[in-house]
Amino acid sequence: MTTVDDKGREFDERPWGTYLVLDDTQSDHKVKRIIVEPGKRLSYQRHSKRSEHWFVVSGEALVVLDGVDHVLRAGDSIDISQGTAHRIENIGTKPVLFIEIQYGTYFGEDDIVRLEDDYGRK
Repeated sequence: MTTVDDKGREFDERPWGTYLVLDDTQSDHKVKRIIVEPGKRLSYQRHSKRSEHWFVVSGEALVVLDGVDHVLRAGDSIDISQGTAHRIENIGTKPVLFIEIQYGTYFGEDDIVRLEDDYGRK
């Protein structure tokens, strides 16, 4: 359920963890702080109107880009081109914290096309 924190920022709890919108005041980008709990992963998805850049702050993650696995740790980053199928999974024992920078023409949650999802979402 999406709520607003005490600073007026969008916050949401998901089956895999949480996200907090750090900046969505510009028309060309949006910035989120995302936490993925141990053993959890986001849906395998793609976006038609945005690209993303992920910077891992802490934890150990498996990122899949169009079927290719990449292990990321604190200090690592990866670019996700518009239309690329992608997923992040926490493969460690501590939460994965990463910063997501979205850039493109639209940043709504309805620009998610889920290809596979552990939680039955469409």
